[in-house]
Amino acid sequence: MNNIVAIVGRPNVGKSTLFNRLIGERKSIIDDISGVTRDRLYGYSIWNGKKFMVVDTGGFVTDSDDVFESAIRNQVEIAIEEASIIIFLVDVTTGITDLDMDIASRLRAKAGEKNVILAVNKVDNNKRELEVAEFWGLGLDTPHPISATSGAGTGDLLDQVAEQLPEEDKIQSDLPKIAIIGQPNVGKSSLTNALLGEDRNIVTDIAGTTRDSIHSVFKKFGQEILLIDTAGIRKKARVHEDLEFYSVMRAIRAIEEADVCLLLIDAVDGIENQDVRLAWLAHKRHKGLVVAVNKWDLMEKETNTARDMTHYIQERLAPFSDVPVIFTSVLEKQRILKVIELCMEVYEKRKKIIPTSTLNKVMLKAIERKTPPSHRGLHIKIKYVTQIRASHPVFAFFCNHPKHVVDSYRHYLENQLRKNFDFTGVPISIFFRDK
Repeated sequence: MNNIVAIVGRPNVGKSTLFNRLIGERKSIIDDISGVTRDRLYGYSIWNGKKFMVVDTGGFVTDSDDVFESAIRNQVEIAIEEASIIIFLVDVTTGITDLDMDIASRLRAKAGEKNVILAVNKVDNNKRELEVAEFWGLGLDTPHPISATSGAGTGDLLDQVAEQLPEEDKIQSDLPKIAIIGQPNVGKSSLTNALLGEDRNIVTDIAGTTRDSIHSVFKKFGQEILLIDTAGIRKKARVHEDLEFYSVMRAIRAIEEADVCLLLIDAVDGIENQDVRLAWLAHKRHKGLVVAVNKWDLMEKETNTARDMTHYIQERLAPFSDVPVIFTSVLEKQRILKVIELCMEVYEKRKKIIPTSTLNKVMLKAIERKTPPSHRGLHIKIKYVTQIRASHPVFAFFCNHPKHVVDSYRHYLENQLRKNFDFTGVPISIFFRDK
């Protein structure tokens, strides 16, 4: 799923309320990512059969008044470059402001290249309905009156979004797909170049299915592998964007296309909130994950430096802490092939199918050792487990009261699966079904 719908607009027009309405309060939601901070910045939705990601750009703008307007302009520039559709949100109670006009002029300049939907928020009575006509003055398409708080008009807005969304352009390839993700300047392109430069058996270069990724096929370990480098191929004068937002927008598409995500972090800076966000994006989309700590040659090391950093990284990624961590230096070409080898190990584990008899023999013993907690006097008994065929490991546990199995016991079962069948780096889904 490569389609991104970005909500842009000045402060206090209701961007976050609309975001929550579109992804959080409708039955059409297929998934939602809360990230690791207090801001809910991106979520997944489906409407009229079209799947898309909604991005609330407001969550990326700092609270400092003196940088508000410049930061908002930057977000609009990035949205214009990266999103499939832009929802430009304005406020009927304030009318058109200078900042609205500025944003509109930027959007008009891209007319014909981008789908822009003008939404007028807080239209919750007849008087305000009449005031919507003022927003024709922005020179954009038909203004859509909505109330993000009550939901009025948001169905029509989503109809418009679904109608304008382009068909998804996915890689049609059975090759293992590894996406190199991470913050700017951690060495993503350098790693790709080092790998391709070292391996002379390059099969071909494939133009990216999106304009901001490089897809390269190379041969190693006896098979062909597709590398997706999110650093991009464009050489242009870029806006001085918010790098966090920019890298997230680019990573989203690569994560969707990948089987395994290689999260590259800077050894000197350590794992930062943005890195954790990207890891959780990969986890929520059920992708394999490997963490590579680059620029390891710049670190002053003691006996347990690598061990301690590994533990710290895994703690930051909790509860999905069963993730392999490797230390590398792209500049020195230190362990760069080991990085790919580790990704391929995770790729194979993600495809692993456990025979049903083996699964039941091991897991029923684990359940016998630690039975599920009772719920209001109801004794929960798990009788059978099977693996469901899917793109990642999915397990169904059949029991008498599936709705009353607590999360802590779900974590116990996941840990037992990981311990006994080695799913390091691979997200696991567990479902409870009536026997």
